[in-house]
Amino acid sequence: MAERYDCHYCKESLFGRKYVLKEENPYCVKCYENLYSNTCEECKKSIGCSSRDLSYKDRHWHDDCFHCFKCSRSLVDKPFSTKDDQLLCTECYSNEYSSKCHECKKTIMPGSKKMEHKGNSWHETCFTCQRCQQPIGTKNFIHKENSNYCVPCYEKQFAMQCIQCKKPITTGGVTYHDQPWHKDCFLCTGCKQQLSGQRFTSRDNFAYCLNCFCNLYAKKCASCTTPISGLGGSKYISFEERQWHNNCFNCKKCSISLVGRGFLMARDEIMCPECGKEV
Repeated sequence: MAERYDCHYCKESLFGRKYVLKEENPYCVKCYENLYSNTCEECKKSIGCSSRDLSYKDRHWHDDCFHCFKCSRSLVDKPFSTKDDQLLCTECYSNEYSSKCHECKKTIMPGSKKMEHKGNSWHETCFTCQRCQQPIGTKNFIHKENSNYCVPCYEKQFAMQCIQCKKPITTGGVTYHDQPWHKDCFLCTGCKQQLSGQRFTSRDNFAYCLNCFCNLYAKKCASCTTPISGLGGSKYISFEERQWHNNCFNCKKCSISLVGRGFLMARDEIMCPECGKEV
């Protein structure tokens, strides 16, 4: 006697009938569909054994129900995207949600390389220097007046040029007589030391540190013979083409300060009236 071959669930004979194997157990079509068929996301009907079950992220569709939410074109075996759980063909997704290139105004297709800066997007081939038209790629660039520039072109077009070396000043710099200088180029005319950050003065439109200016141009104190700068509000005494530092204007004999007091000249030396009487 032949062995029976029955549905694992309803136990009816499967002889001469279609059946489905699941985990090595046979099921009649009706039982299998009732127990295991998925529900289509689109039409909400069961996806039977005679239909292809298309799935994406634990969701299921009939063949005919797997289409673009916007244009209704079939997405079977075609690339697609999703937005808010809705299926979209790549064209509808791009038109609706993809970035537009800031340069050519066309859609930047999903998956294609794009460049972004301050909320704007570009195709990689559209992200070029405004001046030389070469692709910027991953190189440093500067955004100015709604345009992008590679650093060399920006320096040529916008950066100030140092009055000394004629090269662009990209960071920092010094303004002297309304002209731009690199800090490293703004030097004392005398000793060639950098003047940026220190006090300086000028003579005949040439800049000097205070030491050089004093040594070259300042008058010498008649007492200590060191230069009298007269800069920064420092006071000095002048008499008959001779000058003294305030603290050097003292009686030659008793050393009392003669600032604001009367004095006498004796043999080219200054003295207080008392000491002068004794000479």
